[in-house]
Amino acid sequence: MVYGKTIRLNTRGFSDVVDITRHVSEVVTESKVKNGIVSVFVMGSTASVSTMEFEPALVRDVKEQLDRLVPSDLKSHHSQTWGDDNGFSHLRATIMGPGLTAPVAGGRVVLGTWQQIVLIDHDNRQRSREVYVQVMGE
Repeated sequence: MVYGKTIRLNTRGFSDVVDITRHVSEVVTESKVKNGIVSVFVMGSTASVSTMEFEPALVRDVKEQLDRLVPSDLKSHHSQTWGDDNGFSHLRATIMGPGLTAPVAGGRVVLGTWQQIVLIDHDNRQRSREVYVQVMGE
């Protein structure tokens, strides 16, 4: 069995971290898959999907460390070419990656006690994002 659904979210940009665990879990439930895997993939080249403990202090830490790793005022060839000043967001997204795969067991996404699935929008403006969730299994 393969089941997929697109989740649509509005984000604030600048590495806005959004907890999408509930949305992913709802898709897994709708799929009726009891055992298998779920793939979570953000469509777009300036956002990432990952897992983390979604709590305010760690969200702040992630944003601060991303800005240290790839500063938002970075002068990039991309920004010079296109004039959109978001080369930093493409670099952050490339480093983090667009998606993840998690196991499904007993009809639920297998996550640690303090582990949530998050969308991180690195772009330099608000965006409407689409995340495709695909569940495969039996």
